Parts: sequence; structure tokens; C-alpha cells
Amino acid sequence: MTSPLTATGPLTAAERRAERKANPPLAMITLTVMLGLVMAIIDASIVNVALNDMAGNLGSSIDEIGWVATGYILANVIIMPLNGWLTARFGRRNFYAACVAIFTIASILCGTATTVWQLVFYRVIQGLGGGALQPTAQAILFESYPPDKRANAMAIFGLGAMVGPAIAPTLGGVIVDNYAWPLIFYINIPIGIAAFLMTLAYIRDPVYLKRDRSPIDYTGLALLTAGIASLQYVLERGQHDDWFSSTTIVILTGVAVVSLIVFCFKEWYDPRPLVDLKVFKSRAFSAGSTIGIVTGFGLFGTALVIPLFLQNVLGFSATETGLALLPGAIATAVSMPIASRLTAKVDGRAMIAFGMLVFAVSAWWMGSLYQQSGYWDVFWPRAVQGFALGFLFVPLSTATLGEIVREKMANATGIYTLVRQLGGSLGIAILQLLQTRYQDNAYATLAAGVTPANPSIATFLHDLHGSAAQLYSMVMLNATVISYDMVLRLCGIIFVVSTPLVLLLNWRKAAPVEALRLPTAE
Repeated sequence: MTSPLTATGPLTAAERRAERKANPPLAMITLTVMLGLVMAIIDASIVNVALNDMAGNLGSSIDEIGWVATGYILANVIIMPLNGWLTARFGRRNFYAACVAIFTIASILCGTATTVWQLVFYRVIQGLGGGALQPTAQAILFESYPPDKRANAMAIFGLGAMVGPAIAPTLGGVIVDNYAWPLIFYINIPIGIAAFLMTLAYIRDPVYLKRDRSPIDYTGLALLTAGIASLQYVLERGQHDDWFSSTTIVILTGVAVVSLIVFCFKEWYDPRPLVDLKVFKSRAFSAGSTIGIVTGFGLFGTALVIPLFLQNVLGFSATETGLALLPGAIATAVSMPIASRLTAKVDGRAMIAFGMLVFAVSAWWMGSLYQQSGYWDVFWPRAVQGFALGFLFVPLSTATLGEIVREKMANATGIYTLVRQLGGSLGIAILQLLQTRYQDNAYATLAAGVTPANPSIATFLHDLHGSAAQLYSMVMLNATVISYDMVLRLCGIIFVVSTPLVLLLNWRKAAPVEALRLPTAE
């Protein structure tokens, strides 16, 4: 390969090194941000399969140990919308490196915790670091790739964003079943160190990024923190606290509504907003964010319901549950490169609609699971669901962010990630509520027929020597199955009803793109 030329001739070795330093290889930029992204995303859900072990080891109740997961999510949603402001204030490289460092150090502390509240405190710190890694990684990838390769960038990003949560239960199950729970935090250490050093080496502040030296808007920051944290608490703990029968839930709902309304009005008219809400003037961003709420609802909701069904009804272990979910991750990894390649040939709105409808089919299919279902009964609908996500995520991210100017990209990705996260929290809250209600109603209906006058009941009690306790246990199991099947099918219905939203998106056909692959360093 010949040396690059300047006006005066070939570059010297020193000049070539300076050139590489100023313009790092795209492959290394991609690898750097993906390390941080995958580390944060996996850690958000990997702890869920270890909560019982943590509770036993730390001597806490199940209710107390639940704050290990809740505290992390609360910290996540507080930091996400501040992504643009923090990037402008500290610089992209410094901010991303700091987030990786905070996350890694907090992971070490989590593994050394000796009490449940100590662990919760460390998880909150970890969440503050991890909450910014996902939107910052998306912004860096979207801006680093040329417009005709942005679908590729979103496919690479999606491999981490979508596949990570599916791999986490498997990884967590293997660790919990064979090792000690602190290892789920310690595995972040080598990854975090590598990501930190690579960030310093390969991430650069773009020339158009203007550093914000204005005074901190403490009022806006307080309103945002109070509003988002209260809303997330209500969504996370509402079902546990019996919703509005709880004074705490009522008060925090009021705090969330008032704080967020005042915050939105303040930021909209502020010439130097903490969070620039004017990105919603873009019809594509607004429509994409709305669809993001729906997809978050279905994705996070089914991610909660399916493991519960596998463990509570089918009796799967943590490792078996993870393996049952794995086909979805593999199918997503297969479909994303296909979706990336098709963006140059097919209207992205049709691809998004296809993804939503296929996801709906898979959710409806899962709604046919029952007590005797086995691995293969879960395998195929999960594989179909995973395949659908590739066609949904790649064009949706590309279309949603396509109209955003580069200077606003960090702000937009922070808001977009937050919206999807809140959609997921909303989905989990609603589906938990409905599953409980459906289960109670199904149990009441089924139990009404359990009388000695029923010939089948009489045969079970007298001829088969069954007990009343066994009988009502069977009724409860059937009611549980019915409730899970109903909420899964409800997810499918929501996706079908929401599909027409794709018509609100704008789509500009990109130049031909290559099949998805990490760019070379050449």
C-alpha cells in the first residue's frame, strides 16, 4: 500500500502516526463503544437470575433484594436524558471514559458487598455509569459512519442492545448454578479496563461539538431527577405496593406528573436547555419514539413474562431458562445483517411493519404454551420473535435519528433510549398487573366448578384418592397458565394495533450498503 500524499509529497512516518491518532480506524471505534455497551446492557438483567442467591447470602428478604435491580434502573433513567448536556459539558471522550470507569469500579464494589443495602448503593452508582453508555455508544456509531452505512451501524449497535439481554439470563444462570454470585460483577473488570483504555486511545471529540460552559441549571436538574425517578419508582414498585392503595405511590405519582410538566415547559422555552425537547419537532423522531414505547413494552414485557412462565410453570432452572431464551438472540443476530442490507432496496417502513407483525405472531404463538410444554415448544416462537426484532430495530433507529443534526445527536439518543426504557417499564408494570388480575379471575371461574357434584371431581377425590389440597393446587396452576397466555397474546394485539404508526415515519432510501460486517482498519 502506497503512502498518503500531501502537497509536498508522501507523508513521513511521524505524520502517518499523527494522522492515525487524529482519525482512529472505524473498526476500533466500533469495538470500543460495543465493549462498554454490551457490558452495561448485560449487567442490567444478569442480576435477575441471582437475586435469590444474593438474598440468602446477604440475609435479606426477597422484597429488599429487589432493590438491587430497581436501584440500577432508577439511576439509569435519571442519567439517560442528560446525555447530550453531559457530553457537551465534559466532552465525548472524557464523558464516555468516566462512565466506563464509574461502572467498572462500582462492579468491583458490588462484588465485595456484605449487606443488601450496601449492594443497592453500589448498584445505584453502577447505574449512573451504565445509564449513559447505551445512548452515547449509539450517538458515536451513528455519527462515525457515513450516511449510506448508518443502517450497518445501527445493526451493529442492535446486536448489543437486543442480543445482550437475551444472553444475560444464560450467562447469569451458568454463573449462579456453578459459581458464586459476585462473579456476575467481577466479569466486568477486564472488559471495563479494556473499554476505558480503548476509549482514551480511539474516541475523539468531533470538531462540531461545542463545549458548554454555562452555569448548571439546578432547577431543571432537580425537576428532571424528581420526575423521572418518581415515575420509574411507580412503574417498578406499583404492583408490589398494590398501586394507588399505597400512599407512597399516590404521592410519587403526583410528584412525577407535576415535576415533568413543569420541566417540559421550562426546557421548551429555555434558550440553553438541559434537555433539548425540540428534537420532537422532527416528525420522524416523534413517530419513532412512539413506536419505541410500543416495542419497549413488548420486548421488556415478554422478557419478564417468559422466564416467569418457564420457571414457575414448567419448572426450568436458571440455566435451562437462559438456554430456552437463547434462540431468540441467535435469530436476532442473523436477521440484523439481512435488515441492514435491505435498507438500500426496501422502504424501511415496510420492514418495520413486517417486524412488528411477525413479533405479534410470535407473541400470539407463545400464548399457546401450557403445563406440558417443553424446550422445543418455546424454541420456535422465540426464534421467530428474535428474527422479527432485527427487521424492527435497524430501520426504526435509522429512520428515527435520520433527521437529527450531528450537534444534537447525543441529546436525541439519550431521549430515545429513555423513551424505550420507560416503555419497557410501563409494559412490565401493566403486564404484571394484568397477569395478577387474569390469574385471580381464572382461578375464581375454575374453582366455581370444583364441587363434589362434578363427576370428575368425585372420581378424583374418591376413586383416585386425591386430596382437596392437590385439587386446588391444580386449579391454581391452570389459572396461572391462562393468565400468562393472555398477557402474551395481549402483547401481540398491541403490536398489531400499533403497526399503522409506521406511516408517520419519513424514509429516504440510502445509497447501497454492504452486508453487515465490522469495518477493517485499513
